[in-house]
Amino acid sequence: MSNQSARPPDLTGRGGEFLDFWRERHLCSLTTVRADGSAHVVAVGATLDPAAGIARVITSGRSRKARLIAGGPTTGTAVAVCQIDGRRWSTLEGLAVVRDDPASVAEAERRYAQRYREPRANPLRVVLEVRITRVLGSV
Repeated sequence: MSNQSARPPDLTGRGGEFLDFWRERHLCSLTTVRADGSAHVVAVGATLDPAAGIARVITSGRSRKARLIAGGPTTGTAVAVCQIDGRRWSTLEGLAVVRDDPASVAEAERRYAQRYREPRANPLRVVLEVRITRVLGSV
């Protein structure tokens, strides 16, 4: 993924259609890259924090996606989060890190509950936090 700047794009200025699309309930896909170069693509629930330029995914710390990201560079592992609804689609590219501190997990759970539903209890839960570097899409 190219064009990975230190500053996230200004997502609040992208317009109402884009922001509404990321508030609506849609399943997403998260793409990471395995050590052999093949894509690891899984269905996830993702939330967008446009002011911070961050997308979040909650998952178990034992999941393959969490382990792939945790095994990457400390500056973050390149990922893509995508959602599609008919002709509307949006992909958020960025650098992901794993966060397991209680405050980060609680914030991600709160945002997930707003977009989807209250997440089930999971004592192994972590947050995949994606610092967005590029936005693609039709919205």
